[in-house]
Amino acid sequence: MQETIKNNRVFTTSTLVKVAILSAIGYILMFISVPIPTIFPDFLKIDISDLTALLGGIAMGPLAGLTIEFLKNLLQFITGFSTTGGVGEFANFLIGGSFVFIVSYVYRKKKDTTGVVVGMILGTIVMAVVGCLANYFIMLPLYAAVGFSTDAIVGMASAINPYITDKLSFVIWMIAPFNILKAIIMSLITLPIYKKTEKVLNK
Repeated sequence: MQETIKNNRVFTTSTLVKVAILSAIGYILMFISVPIPTIFPDFLKIDISDLTALLGGIAMGPLAGLTIEFLKNLLQFITGFSTTGGVGEFANFLIGGSFVFIVSYVYRKKKDTTGVVVGMILGTIVMAVVGCLANYFIMLPLYAAVGFSTDAIVGMASAINPYITDKLSFVIWMIAPFNILKAIIMSLITLPIYKKTEKVLNK
């Protein structure tokens, strides 16, 4: 009976501890971000905080990865370090979570290097699409609601890329390339280490 209950748990105690640790590390990594001013405006900065969710998802499954993604963003919000009224954290969870889920789900079905590479390729595409749709229909309106001018955001991007003239061109020429670059960076970091971290996390 006890064994049946154990097998029906979503997470074991050990998994919960690992998820909590990876969430805390991801939260810390959120403070380390790098702007690329010649390519993207200052408000778009590359960080690798999604890496812990990605490694956790590969090792422990998509649900674990999404939980880590959610918790690190929740920590950022509730500790008062959000500069966007929670909008940025919501965006990070939605967009980063899409990448983490696809990679870990595909790898769950095909547990080898091919599986993780295919997952990363599909995840990059999905992340770019989700990023565009989320920014156009959700994030930009939310930013406007908390006091960030959409025209100002588009204007900052337009100063870098003259093809950007409105919300649609902003998500196509700025948000999509940004998320593709971020996904590629996370993939390149993950590929050499995911097997080792998987072994460690599954001990």
